[in-house]
Amino acid sequence: MFTTGQLWFAGFFVVVFVAAMIYVYRKDINLHKKYYKGAYKVLLAFLGFIVLLFFIKIYLKE
Repeated sequence: MFTTGQLWFAGFFVVVFVAAMIYVYRKDINLHKKYYKGAYKVLLAFLGFIVLLFFIKIYLKE
């Protein structure tokens, strides 16, 4: 399906991309703490909404 060159490139790309993301996040960690204090609340609300939709789907299916 994939050649060995494509697999090597994909592996190399993933490693470099993850390393770059870690570097950038560590560099901006103080800004994240300052400007995105309540971001986890928004994430939890969004996930709760998705779970609520899932339960409504199951309830109405029966």
